[in-house]
Amino acid sequence: MKRRKSANDRLSGRETGGIREASSSESTEKLALGELNGHIGYFLRRLQVAVFKDFIRTLASTRLRPAQYSVMLVIEHNPGRSQAAIGQTLNIERARLARLLHVLERRKWIQRRAATGDGRSHSLFLTGEGAKALARIKTLTQRHEAQMTAFIGAKRRALLMDLLRDFG
Repeated sequence: MKRRKSANDRLSGRETGGIREASSSESTEKLALGELNGHIGYFLRRLQVAVFKDFIRTLASTRLRPAQYSVMLVIEHNPGRSQAAIGQTLNIERARLARLLHVLERRKWIQRRAATGDGRSHSLFLTGEGAKALARIKTLTQRHEAQMTAFIGAKRRALLMDLLRDFG
């Protein structure tokens, strides 16, 4: 009888056809994690790496990074809000957000406009081209989410989302 792969096996790349396929010598040797086995940060980071790798692979044709996608979604649902509000909502440092916005502007996906009454502040909007791109991107992210659900299981995904939203 074949043993069902655990989430740790999948995160460790011990599952063939998974996010990372291990070499035959790696799959036979299982190293002890020691105290790491009890650290939530270690496993959250491993899951984040697996999720980001799949996101980047699934959306490779768009050349869009996860943070750029997040920014576009927040702008879509909050048109005209300031850079500062977007950055604060997503917990993105100001200088990093500015670089990220430059990339999206060069692609003509967003537009920065001087905020009414404050020339130092900018309001953010999706362009028509950005809205069209985001619609295509959302189709790919649905595929990514389905892949992640298959990877961790639907019940675990629901539980994980409930737990993580409590900290958002």
